[in-house]
Amino acid sequence: MKPIVIHFVSLFATLLAIINPLEAIPVFLNLSKDKDLEVRRHIARKSCFYALLLMVFFLLFGTLLLKVFGVSLSMIRIVGGIILTRIGFQLFAPSPSADIISSGSSESGESIAFIPLAMPIMFGPGGIATLIGMAATMHLSVGGLQIYVASVLAIVATMTVTCLSLTYAGEILTKIGPKGIDAASRITGFFVAAMGTGLFLAGVVEFLQSYGVMTGK
Repeated sequence: MKPIVIHFVSLFATLLAIINPLEAIPVFLNLSKDKDLEVRRHIARKSCFYALLLMVFFLLFGTLLLKVFGVSLSMIRIVGGIILTRIGFQLFAPSPSADIISSGSSESGESIAFIPLAMPIMFGPGGIATLIGMAATMHLSVGGLQIYVASVLAIVATMTVTCLSLTYAGEILTKIGPKGIDAASRITGFFVAAMGTGLFLAGVVEFLQSYGVMTGK
């Protein structure tokens, strides 16, 4: 399999696991419970579009942000790994996501589409750390343009799946049920925690190597 395809699949799976559309469904339905079907679908499209723009921004300017704040890639991996591991362990517990925000349902679709749906529910600290770390890695790699294109396509694919999940949130919740969503969230949590642990350990090793504590063998 070509490296570009592997990169696309890896980023797509990572972002989809971090966003976890099934976990976002109860929050979305709670925030839009007083809206009709057409308005809910408009909110779903808007929020996913905003999240997509945020992801592309951090992908394109992630390296610049690292330089501005003087943060090394190893630190991003360590912090990102901790955040992902924390998110993964949280998904093991019964999700309180449906009760996170109960006062926003009376707000307009425009107001809830960006905050809290696009950010931080869809694109939070885990996604930010992942894309900034990915951007720094791509900046150092060969064939950067192709990897950037594959990354943007992975982001678009992720948000397309998320948008479809929110657009048909009512039907999905009816078919899968709360227990099905809970089970899927727990399984996702396991893999998110595993990815976070791997990212953290990679960051620690890279940090120690930069100070000559470890060799690159």
